[in-house]
Amino acid sequence: MNTVLIISAFVFIISVALTYAIRKAALHHELMDIPNERSSHYSPVPKGGGLAIIICWYLGISGMFYLDYIESKLYFALLSGTILAIVSFFDDIYDIKPVIRLVIQTLAAILAFVFLGGIDHISLFLIEIDSVFFLYPACIIGIVWFINLFNFLDGIDGYASSEAIMISFFMFAFTGDFINIVLVASVLGFLIWNWPKARIFMGDIGSTQLGFIIIVLGLYFHNESKLDFINWIMLSSLFWFDATLTLYRRWRNKEKLSTAHRKHAYQRAVQSGFSHQEINFLSILINFVLAGFVYASIRLPAFQMPLLIVNILLLYGVTLMIDRRYPFK
Repeated sequence: MNTVLIISAFVFIISVALTYAIRKAALHHELMDIPNERSSHYSPVPKGGGLAIIICWYLGISGMFYLDYIESKLYFALLSGTILAIVSFFDDIYDIKPVIRLVIQTLAAILAFVFLGGIDHISLFLIEIDSVFFLYPACIIGIVWFINLFNFLDGIDGYASSEAIMISFFMFAFTGDFINIVLVASVLGFLIWNWPKARIFMGDIGSTQLGFIIIVLGLYFHNESKLDFINWIMLSSLFWFDATLTLYRRWRNKEKLSTAHRKHAYQRAVQSGFSHQEINFLSILINFVLAGFVYASIRLPAFQMPLLIVNILLLYGVTLMIDRRYPFK
């Protein structure tokens, strides 16, 4: 444990320093995030800071793997994300075609899923789901969707960073696995520079990787009986609920889904008058409530599905409150 904490401290320090260095380089080479119709900022900001997160993350888990603190199947599943990181890095610079990004995301998802050895059966209320013909394709699609939705919700200062930290922290609290602390340290060093008012953005290389890492860890912990996947779904629901409901609403309105927009609940909350910092603190509060649902579900397994329903109703209620402040048009 002490060794992993030392690794985490080292990772945090490197993350802080490396984010600063990347910011300087981005400013020098004019690698900037230019505001568009999807943006919630109004002036160019250096991007690519997620590279610091990813370098520190892979350094950290490689150290853990060398010291035999990580199973090889988890290490290589996470390592599958390097191809995603490479493509996302170039996408931040050159804007790679969506179809190429999707192919690489799918390939990374399949590789990770294979290294993990698939997924164990999922208990959904009184139903046991164990069909590989359903679970395997659903998991691949789920990984790709989570990669993208994390990218979609990286739209205001510190939001995706703090969400990744919250999910990772609570995964540690429920599993006791220190790999989550390494992830917290990697992101926290970047968050110092990304907290409102952000001095650098993570870019696609950071957001897509965080989505990939978090869902791969979720699948691994489910297989190892450390954290049931339904509980992981509750823990990560702030992001997937907003992204999925917004996509459904835009589809229902017959909008072109590939068009950039600012219709996610968190974006409309900002447009209604909340500051980026206020949204971050509200999201942290909501995450503590969601973690409470997960804790209750672990203590009282028979109430898992009712708690999941309450979880979803809570998030829908928050969305309706935002609708009243700034309608979904």
